[in-house]
Amino acid sequence: MRSQNPHPPQRILLRTLLHSFVLLALAIPFAHAQGNYEIQVYGSDTVAPRTTMVELHSNYTAVGHLAMPGLAATNHAEHETIEITQGINQWSEVGFYIFTSEQSGLGVQWVGDHIRPRVRVPESWHWPVGVSISNEIGYQRALFSPDTWTWEIRPIVDKQIGRWYLAVNPALERTWHGPDVNLGLDFSPGATIGFDFTKKINGAIEYYADYGDLRHPYPLHKQQQQVFPCINLNVSPRWEINFGVGVGATAATDHWIVKGILGRRFDWPSKKVGPGHA
Repeated sequence: MRSQNPHPPQRILLRTLLHSFVLLALAIPFAHAQGNYEIQVYGSDTVAPRTTMVELHSNYTAVGHLAMPGLAATNHAEHETIEITQGINQWSEVGFYIFTSEQSGLGVQWVGDHIRPRVRVPESWHWPVGVSISNEIGYQRALFSPDTWTWEIRPIVDKQIGRWYLAVNPALERTWHGPDVNLGLDFSPGATIGFDFTKKINGAIEYYADYGDLRHPYPLHKQQQQVFPCINLNVSPRWEINFGVGVGATAATDHWIVKGILGRRFDWPSKKVGPGHA
């Protein structure tokens, strides 16, 4: 008799990771630039099954870019994003985003929605670092992004070393519909390094960039480069609290941004078998 694979979830997970990278290779003729709606460096963990994570991402661009023909300004714009993430099993989750923007002359505007399935390498594999990969697909109105339909593949690698925490997100982005369709594969990495001053207070430096076409990077003045000194408060396993002030280092980057993340985990009880049921 032919032996059966004792770990089918591993085969499914590996197939999902492989498919993501193959699809990404096919996406090389496309590009996308991310807006300031969800400013976050991801860790590799996924939300646990029977758990829902609700997050509010808030940021205000104190000094940004003025309006251009057909495109809203980022200067003095306030962005509020609702992110809802549902854990599927021990190694996967699905997230959903609602993007909004508010500024003088436009009022409160719906910007768009994204969906983000993610899988990770389970702890039972005993890898030396945490690894996961997300696929984020969605729509944003042309008033806020000329590239209206986009797709991002975000590999995530992280490691806790004593009090130190490091994470790298070498994101690659593609435009499905918009003027950047033929510009090439866009490289928009993010990274963070943090230190636990106490059990509840973590200080971190977050870095975000958009280098443009992976094969032909933008010149420095057209690249986006942002650095955010941040504070993370670990008040409870149920809560996520992050606050930071970002500085843009190039002409293409919004110069000053204040951002915060407030998240809450909700656990749902498992179904119990009632009396008289087998």
